[in-house]
Amino acid sequence: MIEFFSEVLSDVFSTYYNYLFLIIVIFYNFIPKRIRPFALLSFSFLFFFVISKFLILYLITTILTIYISTLFIDKLEKEKKSKLENKEKEEKQIIKQKYKNKKRLVLIICILINVAFLFVFKYLRFFTLNANLLLNLFNCDFNFKLIKLIAPIGISFYTLQALSYLFDVYNGKIECDKNIFRVALFMSFFPQIVEGPMARYEDTARDLYAGERITYHNFCFGLQRIGWGLFKKIIIADRINILVKTVFDGYAMFSGPVIFIGALGYTIMLYMEFSAAMDVVIGIGEMFKVKIPENFRQPFFSKNISEFWTRWHITLGKWFKDYIYYPISLSKPLKKLTMKLRKVLGNYYGPLISGGIALFVVWLLNGLWHGAGWTFIAFGMYHFILIFTGNILKKPITDLCTKLKIDRQKLYFRICQSLKVSVLVVIGELIFRADNIRIAFQMLKKLFTDFSFQIGEMSKLGLDILDYLVLFIALIVVLIVGILREKNINIRQKIAEKNIIIRWIIYYILIFSIFIFGAYGPGYEPIDPIYADF
Repeated sequence: MIEFFSEVLSDVFSTYYNYLFLIIVIFYNFIPKRIRPFALLSFSFLFFFVISKFLILYLITTILTIYISTLFIDKLEKEKKSKLENKEKEEKQIIKQKYKNKKRLVLIICILINVAFLFVFKYLRFFTLNANLLLNLFNCDFNFKLIKLIAPIGISFYTLQALSYLFDVYNGKIECDKNIFRVALFMSFFPQIVEGPMARYEDTARDLYAGERITYHNFCFGLQRIGWGLFKKIIIADRINILVKTVFDGYAMFSGPVIFIGALGYTIMLYMEFSAAMDVVIGIGEMFKVKIPENFRQPFFSKNISEFWTRWHITLGKWFKDYIYYPISLSKPLKKLTMKLRKVLGNYYGPLISGGIALFVVWLLNGLWHGAGWTFIAFGMYHFILIFTGNILKKPITDLCTKLKIDRQKLYFRICQSLKVSVLVVIGELIFRADNIRIAFQMLKKLFTDFSFQIGEMSKLGLDILDYLVLFIALIVVLIVGILREKNINIRQKIAEKNIIIRWIIYYILIFSIFIFGAYGPGYEPIDPIYADF
């Protein structure tokens, strides 16, 4: 059982060192409470060193710059308050502005340092390559030298999570934490470092550092969640990976319907792998009595694209909304523009148009966050257009449904909405997965023009009838669980309330289904954590 658990974690985190995790779980309760947070921090650093070697120095730099910057901001805030005592109104305004400028300078310097690391490792090559293409277009002999760098794994995740703490301290939402070990543990907790989710400081920092015992209840509930994640990852995502690779690598020889099947397969694979990783992360958090925020909430039950992105990668969406969308949309220039547009376009469309500017920036950055490539930028712009258009059409469509007496709460209408959203998402994921923008457009062209489908094409996708049957049954199980969760039925609690015989029958079914129906052996290639590359 221990060997299976270790191999399973190895599959999820793509490392051979997960026996260390078992060791810390076994001995965690025997360590004095005051030492447990340091044991967790040491293991998190060791885990990161194992997967990124000396690139851990950049994680340490991020921790130190954020920690020192928040201390400076806190110190300036206290200085400001002491100097405001017994001062006249005009003098107070001067003092406030002076310290606001100082705090802003500290903020900007810290942001620039950390974003510079992110830019150099993740985007420098992309922008250099495109700059050279532009220079060649104008027949310029000069070219910038292309530098290939290996980025620390999870740099996009831990950088944004660290910046969220910086922004919250700067805005006075939370107090600066003077305990550097607690700050470091928040930024480097080992399950989150690979694929997130992006927790806020108030979500996890205190719980991580509390060093609570691993109880039988928490351990079992954590294993439940991990087991469910492995079910989705090993049975569905790893198996469907064969089909996805076959279609996207050989798209030229397949018809439009098969291209759609490949894109649908990738969408399912991405959801199963990423949500499975979140299940494992949240399950490990549960073991240590740390409540890690949920990152998915049945996204394919959404009624529109905008709602979809409040249910998919929830923590990233909240990050962009809180730290990009709101600051831009509430800035003075956009406020003035909104006021002008209200007079011309009315109270509904005026704010939508000006808010669209902030939405554009969010989706441009969202696309780039996922990767340095034109397919990712196109993916972002695709969703910007869908959401912006949906916002504009929302009122006319609502008015039309009211006029035609269409009940939008009826089951048939909600199913149609969810199907529409799913198709739009699949098209977006096709763009996202394509090797380059040229191939993306070629695949889209075939999708909408080549209908020469033959049933024999399905036999060329790398899966046999048994694979399709296992996928179908597993997806039905996931769908049923999703429907129950959408109805706010706590499945895990229901299972925990059953008697021990029924409970362990369910557990053994889950365990042996992974053993028997998991995608192992020749022909199967377990996928690495997809979002770790982003």
